[in-house]
Amino acid sequence: MVERRVNVGWAEGLHARPASLFVRAATATGVPVTIAKAGGNPVNAASMLAVLGLGAQGGEEIVLASDAEGAEAALDRLAKLVSEGLEELPETV
Repeated sequence: MVERRVNVGWAEGLHARPASLFVRAATATGVPVTIAKAGGNPVNAASMLAVLGLGAQGGEEIVLASDAEGAEAALDRLAKLVSEGLEELPETV
């Protein structure tokens, strides 16, 4: 299992627009990824409802994980998106 622990870079947390960007990026990787609050239960990162249900706030630590082939690169891209609080999808995602 590959994991990345990152702090949410969006001031408003993973809500509305940031969550939508994240879910689209997670889906675009083609790799099954889970997301969880540190110490919490993981949920499907490609599910908008699941991501919104986390209630992750700005600055809060989250854990991205996957055990699929290609997980290292996929998690690196998603971790960058979340930690930097990007306003649009990077071209590499």
